[in-house]
Amino acid sequence: MIIYVLVFLVVVALGIYVFMQQAQFGQEPQGKRLERIQQSPYYKDGAFQNLSPTPALAEGVSYWDIIKAQLQTIPNKEPLQTIPSVKTDLKNLSNDSTQIIWFGHSSYLIHTNGKNILVDPVFSGNASPVSFFGKNYDGSNGYSVDDMPEIDILLITHDHYDHLDYPTVTALKSKVKKVVTSLGTGQHFEYWGFNPDNIIELEWWQNTQPLEGFEITSTPARHFSGRKFTRNLALWSSYVLKTPTEQLYLGGDSGYDSHFKQIGEKFGSFDLAILECGQYNYYWKYIHMMPEEVTQAAKDLNTQVLMPVHWSKFTLALHPWKEPIERVTKSAKELGLPFTNPRIGEPVIINGSLLQNPWWKEVE
Repeated sequence: MIIYVLVFLVVVALGIYVFMQQAQFGQEPQGKRLERIQQSPYYKDGAFQNLSPTPALAEGVSYWDIIKAQLQTIPNKEPLQTIPSVKTDLKNLSNDSTQIIWFGHSSYLIHTNGKNILVDPVFSGNASPVSFFGKNYDGSNGYSVDDMPEIDILLITHDHYDHLDYPTVTALKSKVKKVVTSLGTGQHFEYWGFNPDNIIELEWWQNTQPLEGFEITSTPARHFSGRKFTRNLALWSSYVLKTPTEQLYLGGDSGYDSHFKQIGEKFGSFDLAILECGQYNYYWKYIHMMPEEVTQAAKDLNTQVLMPVHWSKFTLALHPWKEPIERVTKSAKELGLPFTNPRIGEPVIINGSLLQNPWWKEVE
């Protein structure tokens, strides 16, 4: 009997190993890239580290607690109706203003001064490497690679599947002129056939000028990375984007910490800050912000306008699907913080009229 169990376990392990060799899982840093990583001040004991101690789970919480919570029934965890969206012609956007078009979750296009910057695009329909987990809500995936214009900069905050989507970025390859990402993440792109000369990898506080009049600075976030079982071999970042006309903060995933205030003090103020407001839980409170922490982070950053993202497309946590936007907009109103909450595909014009239509209230 024991031999059959051992054979079964070996077969399962071999199957997992073979599955994990698929291209979508990417590749761990190696060669000169690994040498650069090992010299980073944020790399210690074989992994990148957050600025503050950041356990994956809150004190007293186990993975068994999470498994049990996943088995519970959560009312309104996913929408029962189709998510409304707007279909915008992305290939003919006006150059008269800076526009941001959100595609749900953390994917959005920034069109400014005639240039296109695409952030964390996920158009495959899944926020995971398997089709049975992380499926998008009905109506939330109305945009595809074919809808995208030529992309001057593909900006990737970190290598998690809901931010770095293999089917999407490989399909975009012919449209992308440059990739800007966190140190270590470029290994995935090189493995997937992108020209290494067009990949720019940044550590925190490093900057690059990929286009005339544009500057991108990698800034800290409180999170983690990893597409396989080993974590934190690549860095995770937020970004400060300076264009010829505005300064924007692009948050990526992050728990709340003092880095928001540090960034606000260093860069002065922002015309708009895009911050994640969903997929939170007390169990993992150090790596994702609660909605009320999102508005505090916006205040720390000295932003003129908050744009909450990381919701409305996938269920990756235990809260009702519309709870993030309800809580963050309530908190923003209490703090007197200007915010915008567009529908998917609806252009937000920087320094224009704020879109504040609570469209989710009409969706069950």
